[in-house]
Amino acid sequence: MDIQKLTPEFSVSPQISVDDVSVAASMGFTTIICNRPDNESDDQVNSDAIQQAAESNGLNFIHLPVISGKITDADVQQFKAAIDKLDGPVLAYCRSGTRSRNLWTLAESSIETPAASHNIVIIGGGAGGQAVAASILKRQPDQDIAIIEPQQAHYYQPGWTLVGGGVFSQAQTKRTMTSVMPKQVTWYQTAANKFEPERQQITLENGERLSYKALIVATGLKLDWEAIPGLNETLGKNGVTSNYRFDLAPYTWELVQSLKSGNAIFTQPPMPIKCAGAPQKAMYLSCDEWHRNGLLDNISVSFCTAGAALFGVQAYVPALQKYIDKYGIKLQLQNKLTAVDGPNQRATFAVTDAEGNTTTEVKPFDMLHVCPPQKAPEVIATSPIADEAGWVDVSPESLQHTQYHNIFALGDIANAPNAKTAAAVRKQAPVVAENVLSMLSGKPAIAVYDGYGSCPLTVERGKIVLAEFGYGGKLLPTFPTWLVNGTKPSRLSWLLKEKMLPWLYWDVMLKGKEWLAAPSHSVTKSKPASVEDACNFEEKQK
Repeated sequence: MDIQKLTPEFSVSPQISVDDVSVAASMGFTTIICNRPDNESDDQVNSDAIQQAAESNGLNFIHLPVISGKITDADVQQFKAAIDKLDGPVLAYCRSGTRSRNLWTLAESSIETPAASHNIVIIGGGAGGQAVAASILKRQPDQDIAIIEPQQAHYYQPGWTLVGGGVFSQAQTKRTMTSVMPKQVTWYQTAANKFEPERQQITLENGERLSYKALIVATGLKLDWEAIPGLNETLGKNGVTSNYRFDLAPYTWELVQSLKSGNAIFTQPPMPIKCAGAPQKAMYLSCDEWHRNGLLDNISVSFCTAGAALFGVQAYVPALQKYIDKYGIKLQLQNKLTAVDGPNQRATFAVTDAEGNTTTEVKPFDMLHVCPPQKAPEVIATSPIADEAGWVDVSPESLQHTQYHNIFALGDIANAPNAKTAAAVRKQAPVVAENVLSMLSGKPAIAVYDGYGSCPLTVERGKIVLAEFGYGGKLLPTFPTWLVNGTKPSRLSWLLKEKMLPWLYWDVMLKGKEWLAAPSHSVTKSKPASVEDACNFEEKQK
């Protein structure tokens, strides 16, 4: 037997056999507790056989089965009451031993009952959180939903590119959180601090605990400015800017207007990042402004990307390359920004050649637009719901967690291999809404997300290359090619970006109106993850 001793009086084990019972007795155990429901698998030795062997060996036997993925307060209290009455060493088992260990840990802790309980708890009040709440309420207006979000303002982040290009004002991209929050939801103005999926509970930063029947994670990702030495200290001055921050986008436009000559560098870090086209958008709009004012010949523009290609979907590369050539941009692939010296206006890059050799190169700049490295927030990355890279581990089609069937994720935090864009959220929200409600009613999740994402690449003021694609780079155009050919620059696409998309965001997506976003449905019904899968997942995490 593979016995793990937690204390001198309590040990856990994976599934035991009838023969193992006598071995346990010889080791001094006086009680065996089974935390595994009968008939979980075909090769399982059920509790009645183990009980008969235990009694034959003079051992106590207690059957306290735990339901798949749901260790409740009642389970913990019943388990604690049982072991408090026992004398002598106890051996508890389930399939892998994880459930028994979790029960013991929870029973020994002094965790208080949650202050509140909701059917659906959504972590994050950004685009994903608000959109999925609206989609759920469209289907069930009286659904009990809580949103966990500490911020008082909500931002239309796709608009920051146009702020940096002198097209939008900051005010056009910002509204109060109250104005976009559905009136029916309960808003907790704090952040999540700890996830306990086995107990269906979360702890908030203010110390409050919440329980849920369904959890939706939409925290977004973290912009890791600190990953590049010297960057954080010089943002907003010394010619260093980024459209990835609300407060810095106006500085981008200020630099574009003031630069008459010199070196302008635009960077892109390794994937994944939100809106992979945004670093290029900033560059093209800047170049167009300099071109219109007759200054471009005096400015050396470089696009330093850590990637090996100009854009990830080949169909759009020819159109983008034409603008690289038109503006005389130096395309420098596999150039990763590693440090910034703001006062001396020097940027350091790790440059990898075709043979895989990496060297260091320092480049002077007069303007430096940085797209920072991006990663999962620590609260997610260190939680049991994350994959090895730190993102929430979901099915790419259903957006349902691979181990905990009552947890879903959408937006930038999900590990689905799609482009991290607001357009992706617009298609994901109805899928998650349908699948959450199906799960709550005991039905399988059959709404399907096809990986759709959209990146309107602003190649000049008045023209856009409208990239729309799904999983595997498959082109997924919304409009017929005779109306909008996304692989070519289009004035109609610019009108879509400037006039229509903000309305589509504020008044359609965040209101639960699913125009051109209704989900498709799978023919094969997926099976929810079992508690044994959850146990195996936890073992891997440890």
